[in-house]
Amino acid sequence: MKSFCKAMEGLDWIVKLILAIPVLDIIWNIYRLCKSITKGNILGIILAIILILPGASFMWLVDIISIIVFKKVLWID
Repeated sequence: MKSFCKAMEGLDWIVKLILAIPVLDIIWNIYRLCKSITKGNILGIILAIILILPGASFMWLVDIISIIVFKKVLWID
């Protein structure tokens, strides 16, 4: 899982932006889950599981804004 997180963090910002479009945004939700699992953050794991399906309806917009502004996806870890 660490290698998946490193690979996602190492992507160019334009690729990150493409992965944040509504249908593909589930990839970022899986990234959040993997990141929380590797850090052992229970709250992050629970939130990531909740965000995988119902959260995808609004998180894509948050992801696009955070990638444009900060060049990364925001998460609590």
